[in-house]
Amino acid sequence: MTADSSLTAPGVEYAATASEAYRAALAVIESVEPRIAAATRKELADQRDSLKLIASENYASPAVLLTMGTWFSDKYAEGTIGHRFYAACQNVDTVEALAAEHARELFGAPYAYAQPHSGIDANLVAYWAILATRIEAPGLAELGAKNVNDLSEQDWEALRAKLGNQRLLGMSLETGGHLTHGFRPNVSGKMFHQRSYGTDPETGLIDYAAVAAAAREFKPLILVAGYSAYPRRVNFATMREIADEVGATLLVDMAHFAGLVAGKVFTGDEDPVPHAHVTTTTTHKSLRGPRGGLVLATEEYAPAVDKGCPMVLGGPLSHVMAAKAVALAEARQPAFREYAQAVADNAKALADGFLKRGARLVTGGTDNHLVLLDVTSFGLTGRQAESALLDAGVVTNRNSIPADPNGAWYTSGIRFGTPALTTRGFGAAEFDRVAELVVDVLKNTEPAAASNGPSKAKYTLADGVADRVHAASAEILAANPLYPGLTL
Repeated sequence: MTADSSLTAPGVEYAATASEAYRAALAVIESVEPRIAAATRKELADQRDSLKLIASENYASPAVLLTMGTWFSDKYAEGTIGHRFYAACQNVDTVEALAAEHARELFGAPYAYAQPHSGIDANLVAYWAILATRIEAPGLAELGAKNVNDLSEQDWEALRAKLGNQRLLGMSLETGGHLTHGFRPNVSGKMFHQRSYGTDPETGLIDYAAVAAAAREFKPLILVAGYSAYPRRVNFATMREIADEVGATLLVDMAHFAGLVAGKVFTGDEDPVPHAHVTTTTTHKSLRGPRGGLVLATEEYAPAVDKGCPMVLGGPLSHVMAAKAVALAEARQPAFREYAQAVADNAKALADGFLKRGARLVTGGTDNHLVLLDVTSFGLTGRQAESALLDAGVVTNRNSIPADPNGAWYTSGIRFGTPALTTRGFGAAEFDRVAELVVDVLKNTEPAAASNGPSKAKYTLADGVADRVHAASAEILAANPLYPGLTL
């Protein structure tokens, strides 16, 4: 199945125009720092020649990429639409308003905030907006103040005590959650009195009864749902019921699967936006836009989210907001729904390809865009498997699995995602072949000993395997070119 998009099916004229634009841009860059121009050309060549299976990566269209290279990069625009701390921001207002409009329409959200620079920024804006709405505003009223300027130092101490040490319940990192969901070394784990929920030890699936029991006992102010390495769908209606029962705000981080929400693969109880008070996302990954973030919110939380600058953020990246608007406009086209469905179908094909070759998958399969492979059955750590696969031109990332014996650095898993290669036009047959090549590499990789005993990093890949896999993948990649017709 070919992903029909401005990236893969624009026609000869579009490709020629994009080629001319990039050649001109690289010539200008080369006149100043030729090594950067060379690295840029090499990056495109490397991406064209490798099987990119990192779940958090994709390929943005030339229109999205070119939008970021404009003079909007030169403009400061701290503040909000129509209320900036710098003059001459009328064009930035247009850009930000269009990005927010497309986001609202695409996701069916009452409010959208397009300024966050990244997913972690989006989550920080969301956390502080929730604190401001749930704690700060009532706290000011209790202190008899209309705004923070009316507070004495003693009042500030009382308000800080209310803001600090609030409770957050999120999915644990080892069972598929994200660093920003309360992982202790992350700022989210330091902002909040944090506790994690996990998955069922037998099935690897979220146990909603256990989440509800943890929420009743812990009584969090914020319940976080969403994941970065959980290969199944989530019932967000149930998560909202749990949040409502304990008086928590439901925050959903859909950074990984936003494309499946936008493409209407996830609907009803599996669509987080109608159920969450606040929803955050990145704009790359499965959404196939520029690197950046968004916050969606109900009307209750919108005023506080709108103060993301200066609350958390500084000057917004106006050129990236412009690229967000272009990417979100692309995602509103009917072809994006076909793409999103193909992403999910291809993940199923990849998982089935692994299973029929005897590989072990966390939860036994997938019904979203990612597959989590337990490599301990091959006698390897995640780091060894990741490195051996890279030698063969297969780009992945190691990832923890539940109760991981090798910890978060070496890990016992490899995470695979289908968004990028689906953008290139891969279908079920190609992903089955990818599974075959991955298993070929892993079966022919052996741990190597270090001077002081077994190593969790060193490995030996049997002779000829890397060349064999490179040759096989080159055939598939050639049939599904990246940025077809684009020549530098």
